[in-house]
Amino acid sequence: MRSSIPTPTISAFEIGPLTIHFYAICIIAGVALAIWLGNRRFLNSFPQGVGVVADVAVFAIPAGVVGGRLYHVVTSPENYFGADARLIDALKIWNGGLGIWGAIALGTGVAYFAYKRLASTRDLPSFANFLDALAPGIAIAQAIGRWGNWFNAELFGRPLDAPWALSIPRQSRPVGYENFETFHPTFLYESIWCVLIAVVLLTLRKRLVPGSIFLLYITLYCFGRFFFEAIRIDSAQSFAGLRLNQYVAGLVFLGAGAAFLKFFRASR
Repeated sequence: MRSSIPTPTISAFEIGPLTIHFYAICIIAGVALAIWLGNRRFLNSFPQGVGVVADVAVFAIPAGVVGGRLYHVVTSPENYFGADARLIDALKIWNGGLGIWGAIALGTGVAYFAYKRLASTRDLPSFANFLDALAPGIAIAQAIGRWGNWFNAELFGRPLDAPWALSIPRQSRPVGYENFETFHPTFLYESIWCVLIAVVLLTLRKRLVPGSIFLLYITLYCFGRFFFEAIRIDSAQSFAGLRLNQYVAGLVFLGAGAAFLKFFRASR
């Protein structure tokens, strides 16, 4: 067998009575970096917004976690409502399972109301400006968060024989793939893609219409996610040969892409 990327042998460690999961560390590290970068970008353009990013994050981040988990549970009901499943497992987010679509939707919705509440008492720019400031950091947070899937040995792709293939232990291989040892490291593909998105967003001109950068983030992410989903082999709801997340990615891509093009023309 060729050289490959090894899967970590541990996914958590203990400090006294506490169990620290690497998946959670990746999520927390990504969120912390997103807040720092978003706050820096927001204050560079709007100095009067001191503390706004942190104040909104207090509400938006928990909402994003709840939204992401709800999306995962609803779209993977067999894992939590089946004959051999346990509903209590729906609360174990450290085992993986946060749907980005639900996280962005509910997190953005709660952020909107939290931001509007602050804007009612302070001289703040539009919510679209706020989203533009956060967009690159969100992409970087996703890039870091995907490494949590590496520690959990999950969400990998089809079998692959290449130097960059991911070695998966037998107990973590899906049914029907027990005899394959290495697979596509889809977590790595998506992580790299999110970093590239962040670089693109950070280099954009400031004279774009507010909201354009956030829409471009959504558009680019959905474009890549559609193809990453096509490689994955974990169980998922499928229709007409496509996974549910591919349909979601395709529809959101079309909607966000059309809106971005409209905003881009307005900018020009």
